[in-house]
Amino acid sequence: MDKNVNSCDLAAVNPLVSIAAGHIRRILTTSIKRAPEARVLVVVDRQSGLAQIMADAYQEAIPDAQFINFDETEQPTILREINKLSPGDVVALVQSTSFRLNEFRLRLELFARKLKTVEHVHLGRMPEGEWATWIDALSFNPDTDGERGRNLKKILDAASRVEVDCGGSILTWEGGMEAAKLNIGDYTGMENIGGTFPIGEVFTEARDLTKVNGELKIYAFADADFLVRFYEPPFTAIVRDGLIEPGPDAPEAFVAVMEKIKADERPLVREFGLGLNRAISRQKPVVDITAFERVNGLHLSLGEKHGVYKKPGFVPHHTKYHVDVFPAVDKITVDERVIFEKGDFLVG
Repeated sequence: MDKNVNSCDLAAVNPLVSIAAGHIRRILTTSIKRAPEARVLVVVDRQSGLAQIMADAYQEAIPDAQFINFDETEQPTILREINKLSPGDVVALVQSTSFRLNEFRLRLELFARKLKTVEHVHLGRMPEGEWATWIDALSFNPDTDGERGRNLKKILDAASRVEVDCGGSILTWEGGMEAAKLNIGDYTGMENIGGTFPIGEVFTEARDLTKVNGELKIYAFADADFLVRFYEPPFTAIVRDGLIEPGPDAPEAFVAVMEKIKADERPLVREFGLGLNRAISRQKPVVDITAFERVNGLHLSLGEKHGVYKKPGFVPHHTKYHVDVFPAVDKITVDERVIFEKGDFLVG
């Protein structure tokens, strides 16, 4: 076990290290609410440049933490160190891919032990030109940025009709939405403290999935490798009774994704997600879908899979697909109120 992972020269020459360290300190204070006596265990790898930056940033931000290099430490040793922790202690995971400890489902097991968790995944997916954007996205603050999410939740929970306008292509949700969920870093009253960062999202879905109809324009979607494909100009998709089909201008890659979904289940529009993280945008993207899902704007999921909302007729472990797509939205209207226009939310 490497208890004192040596910082590489990145800490001295790369200003992103100190920027990220500032965000880490804020996350521990405002989201995780680390107690003064709480121990911190940081499990890192150094397989990618962004993971190296984040490993160094954690050392700068939390000099009293214990560090383990995942690639240089035997798995039984890692588990033994986790088992030494007490409820309320903190575990941070800095992962170029996603750590696997045999059948040990790491984040679920950490939560089961009442350990607070900060997880960063798939850092190796993003090229160097996106590192600064991803790090900037860590600045999302539940006390300030999160208020926008709380207000949007109130609006969506009371909605009877939602309309999305993509340059004249109109997609509507009728009959109300499910109670919206928040991913804003405010874990007050929650059993599990922590999650995957960057954060910033409020999401819901139609109460009646067949009440989604119209057309939309899509500028990006997630492929089979969980990387985001971008398209300019955006292409058309058509939704009838909640089922989506590619439009005549859809690229072959999207048609292939849709055919794969339809081979196993219905191509339903399920998640209606409002990303709240202003650091990520159509103009400043990241290719990792886990992070880009927080993009300031709208994303939808295609396929039957959505573990949060339980609906009759769906058996969660039988559903397979949750493919995120990103509409080129000009305006979102809830009942008579415009909540998104000109690239940003009009809700404080």
